[in-house]
Amino acid sequence: QVRLVESGGGLVQSGGSVRLSCAASGRIIGDYMMGWFRQAPGKEREFVAAVTDRAGSTFYTDWVKGRFTISRDNANNTKYLQMNSLQPEDTAIYYCAASRTAAYYGRAYTSRHYYDYWGQGTQVTVSS
Repeated sequence: QVRLVESGGGLVQSGGSVRLSCAASGRIIGDYMMGWFRQAPGKEREFVAAVTDRAGSTFYTDWVKGRFTISRDNANNTKYLQMNSLQPEDTAIYYCAASRTAAYYGRAYTSRHYYDYWGQGTQVTVSS
């Protein structure tokens, strides 16, 4: 069984930065996609970014606009989301997720249904 644990959330001022971590235990056979989603109060969970495990190919939602960077440390089985220039509208619970496939045609990786495993989430609050 694969288990994902997020960390690194907290309270940050507008314009600040936060780095989220997602540590994975267990094993997914073959290549896979690791994604970050977020969910603000009263809103749907939305895609933020994703990275393939082997090649490290990265994918972002349009509104990231260069502020966020997803990366991986395969030696430690950990993925990261570096978030810069944070704004109050970035306040949300951030979730990491893993899929048993690394296919990225049709941008399927932007859908929450693409993923098989989810972490419990970490709260990021940006104060104005």
